[in-house]
Order: sequence, then structure tokens, then C-alpha cells
Amino acid sequence: MTTTKITIPDMGDFKDVEVIEILVKKGQTIKKNDSLITLESDKSSVEVPSTHEGKINEVKVSVGDKVNQGDIILILEIKSSSNEKKEVQQQPKSQKIIKQNTIEKQAPAPVVPLSGKSSASPNVRKFARELGADISKIPGTQRSGRVSTADVKNFIRSQVTVDQGQIQKKETSKHIEEYQHEEFGEIKIEELPRVKKLSGPHLVRSWTEIPHVTQHDEIDVTEMEQFRNTLYDYYTGEKIKVTPLAFIAKALVSALKEFPNFNASLDPNSSKVIYKKYFHIGFAVDTPHGLMVPKIRDVDQMSIQKIGEELKNTSQLCRDLKIDKKEFFGGSMTISSLGGIGGTHFTPIINPPEVAILGVGKSFDRLVKIKNKIVSRKILPISLSYDHRLIDGAEGARFCVYLGKCLGKDFAFKLAI
Repeated sequence: MTTTKITIPDMGDFKDVEVIEILVKKGQTIKKNDSLITLESDKSSVEVPSTHEGKINEVKVSVGDKVNQGDIILILEIKSSSNEKKEVQQQPKSQKIIKQNTIEKQAPAPVVPLSGKSSASPNVRKFARELGADISKIPGTQRSGRVSTADVKNFIRSQVTVDQGQIQKKETSKHIEEYQHEEFGEIKIEELPRVKKLSGPHLVRSWTEIPHVTQHDEIDVTEMEQFRNTLYDYYTGEKIKVTPLAFIAKALVSALKEFPNFNASLDPNSSKVIYKKYFHIGFAVDTPHGLMVPKIRDVDQMSIQKIGEELKNTSQLCRDLKIDKKEFFGGSMTISSLGGIGGTHFTPIINPPEVAILGVGKSFDRLVKIKNKIVSRKILPISLSYDHRLIDGAEGARFCVYLGKCLGKDFAFKLAI
């Protein structure tokens, strides 16, 4: 028996190339042209094959080493024969280099690289980064566990599997910032409020699982506002202050009766629709602890004034953290109003298992021409988000038009009953 050295061949412009994989180990018997190591530069990756057949006596390189032409890869123990001795003395100047993205037909059991990283070409790594995938978590199906483009695609598909409109599996990897925030100046770190910790996953689930469509519209509420400002107690003569949200809630109930698809939920375990016969309206309440969405029960059976009182009482319970947990569930539809703060249109996120949410902005004055006269009208901007699996665009538009009529001059007095 005799030994020979297998070295890095002439790789042209390749200098100080990193070893990213060791494909063999000490004591292993290899054949001529078997791949020994994988090298990776900024431009491509290559596999260095063996020039001899024999048993590996010692591996001279490690993952992460920088190598150049002539550096020893391993010591190979070969059978001493005249032909092989001659071959050892006359080692070829260049060795076969496997080009980037070469697909081998033989697929032995994957070998975990010594660095714990997945092996892949620069193009495949770039492809994975563009899709937001962590290459180290992608199992490779090519030789020695090498990751191909197809492996990346299959991995992405496995993260989001849709079955009957429902996402069954979704794994997210933690994003690591390249630079820490404190490197750019002074910062302050605080705990996320408990309410926001609880609502965060719920919002992510809604946004990722429900195909949202948001429709914007503007409603002329001039007569409704005039009526609201003239309300007074018949016995005491005192003015009754009622929030516009009470009128909107009453109008919303009327719209839900006309369009039952908005007062429904999709059964997550079957392709069935659950239609609700009750009218429990949710309200987004801004509190120091975070956003809460309690429900006002049986709004269809309340007067405008009663709805206003319930809104006030429920909001205070939320701010004092005294509201029962059950009051956040079992709603028909939710209203998210920014009217007290400002802004016009926005994109409210559906509160599942509900299928729609109404966003309300701050009303504003607009000059319009009516019967050849320029008059000022009070305009209310609304944003309606709905689940497109159950509600289509035409029905969404009809819902907005109907709601506009309920809040317009023809229905203002009727809603106050």
C-alpha cells in the first residue's frame, strides 16, 4: 500500500476560496471522480473530485478554510501497483470541476455539513433570500444534502398549505436585523402592553387567512346630523347628547338584515356558512392598555339613546379592565371609528370569525351644487372591509349604498325610533 496527496486543482481566477462542505470522511473508501469537497466563491460553487481510488487516510481541510491551488485536501491510501505509481508521479495539472447547479442522478442519503449549514449554490441562496426563506432550514434532496431551486420552492409551499380556503400550516422564521438599533443612536426598550400581545396573533391570523377587500365610500349625513343636534328630553327640556356612532350602529343593523351574508361566519371545518339571527355589534375601543373590541348585544332592540348609553358604559369598563372576557366574542359585525381623532379612509382588519368590518372616518363639510345653489353638506367617509370568500364586490357596493340611505335624509327619523 502507498499514499498520495489530493490537492486543490488549478481554478483559474479563484483565490482564497472557502470550503463550505466536506463530502467524505476519514476511513471512507472512494472511487475516482467522487466529489471530495465543495468550494464557494462570490460567483459560483464547485465540487472538487478525486483523481484516484482508495481509502482516505486523513482529511487535511475543514469547513470554513480558505484554500488555493496546490493546497492538500486529503491523504489517500491506494494500492501499490506499477500503473498507479506512475499515475501518482504524474498527477494531472487540472482536475475535473463540477459546474454550478449540476444535478446528479444518484442521490445517496443526505450528509449534514460539518458547519451545520445547508449547502447550496450562490444562485440558490439568492433565490431563497428573495423568497424570505432561511436556507439553513431547507432540507436538500441532492447529493450530500445539497439544496436545489426545487427544494426551495417545495419548502415555501410547505410553509403555507391552503385547504378549502384555510391555511393549515405556516411557519415563520425570526428576522435578524443586520445592524442593531442602538448602533445609530440612543434607544429605549419597553415591554409590549399585554392587550397588544394578546391581539397581535389574532390580527396576523386575520390578515393572512382572510382575503380582504376594502371598499371606500362617502355618505351625506347632513340631515342625520341636524336631527342629532336637535334631540332633547321631552320632560326636562335638556338636550340629549348622542354620539353619531349610535346612529351608525342602528343603520348597520338595518343593513345586516338586508344583506345576511354580512351577519355570518364561515365554518373552518367545512364549506358551510353560519348565518346569525342575532345582532351583536362590536366597537373598537381605544384604551391606555391597547385596542379592545367589546360587543353591544341585541342592538336591533335598542333605541338610539340606549345604544349611546351602552357605548359609554362598555367603553368605561374596557378602560378600567373590568369587562368580562366573553363580551369580546359572539359578534355580528364590528365598527372601527376614528371620527373622534381624525382622518378619512383607512383599511380596517376583519375581526374573525366575523366576515366584515366597517371603518368610519371624521365627517367633513363639502360644498355641492343642488338645484343651482351652492350649499354645504356634511360628509361621512366610510371604509368597508369584507371576506371575499363569502362577499363579492357587487354585494359590498350594494351594502355601502344601502347604508348610505339608512344614514341619509330618508331614514334619519326612522332609525331614531
